[in-house]
Amino acid sequence: MTGVLDPQVVAFAVIAAVLTITPGADTILVIRNVMARGRGAGLLTTVGACCGLFIHAALSALGLSLILVQSATAFDIVKMIGAGYLVWLGGQSIRRACRPGPHGILGAAQAPPTNRRSFVEGLLSNVLNPKVALFYLAFLPQFMSPGDWVLGKSMLLAGIHWIEGAVWMSIVTLFVARLRSWISRSRVTRTIEAVTGVLLLGFAARLAMERTH
Repeated sequence: MTGVLDPQVVAFAVIAAVLTITPGADTILVIRNVMARGRGAGLLTTVGACCGLFIHAALSALGLSLILVQSATAFDIVKMIGAGYLVWLGGQSIRRACRPGPHGILGAAQAPPTNRRSFVEGLLSNVLNPKVALFYLAFLPQFMSPGDWVLGKSMLLAGIHWIEGAVWMSIVTLFVARLRSWISRSRVTRTIEAVTGVLLLGFAARLAMERTH
């Protein structure tokens, strides 16, 4: 397997970095969970979402992601499950936005920490997104050389993407956490919950309309 300084690896790192900082469902979910449960929840959501990249890389290396390309039915099933999950998350945010008093973000922030829930939400948000699977399937082969250990290099590239995603979404988490004293105002919290809920629903709609070709 070629080294980390391989030009192919560097090129992948640049492309992955651009995609990482492009706002998506994972980033919106991180912001939502920071506001609802605090900084720790945001960081765990980040770790969960980034860990999903290794699953996509492994499936791509093993060729299983081809199923999503070759079978419209399989793609549609994964797509609708992912969209439904985003709808559920978005609906929760909108419901909290419409709930007055301490039952919104402030109430959630004072609740016992739900570390596993935050991690799983991040993981599922990433794993159930067929667009990520198709990205790995389409792009990873372009950064392979003859004689490369496909699974090993796939894990290397996913590791680079993991680091970039973890760094970026951790920055987002810490930034939002620093604003929590201002965000904690009731009207502001409900507004932000409503906005994040609508954005998650928007990502769900876009995912539901996604096509393999």
